[in-house]
Amino acid sequence: MTQIVAIAGSPSHPSRSYAVLETAQEVLANQGIRLEILQVRDLPAEALVYGQFDHPAVVTAAAQVTAARAVIISTPIYKAAYTGLLKTFLDLLPQKALVNKPILPIATGGTLAHLLAIDYALNPVLGVLGATQIRPGLYLVDNQFQRRADQGVEFLDPDLEDRFTTALAGLVGALPVAVPSP
Repeated sequence: MTQIVAIAGSPSHPSRSYAVLETAQEVLANQGIRLEILQVRDLPAEALVYGQFDHPAVVTAAAQVTAARAVIISTPIYKAAYTGLLKTFLDLLPQKALVNKPILPIATGGTLAHLLAIDYALNPVLGVLGATQIRPGLYLVDNQFQRRADQGVEFLDPDLEDRFTTALAGLVGALPVAVPSP
């Protein structure tokens, strides 16, 4: 089973918010933890727009999120909110898809003015999906990091890099303990 699933909510690729997930994938892999990235933009647009809960790609993606032990959600912030693409996918998840899972929201944006978008726009939707273990969100301002040519990001602000690794460590520390099967 996948330990952690990351939902990439950017409509473009490559993107800074996706590169942040690639870096998270590297950091977690070094700890022996598998992070699988689910790119919402790769799901069929028609299935998302028309709310086709039964579309095979949507069913598979929803099952992936439901089966995860933890979830990271990464999105750029546009006009003080997460992307519409991400919203269409979240609307298709089962009502309690995030129950008993630690959730780490990560957002990228061009200015500190949208710093509270995680708390006021994204977290309430996560709560409706049953999330009770929402970790403190991480907001990355574009001038604090840059996307590397190969993959991942380079942090230009050491404090941001520290907050990033601390947020990932907190998510890992909040993972539910796996009960061995008899």
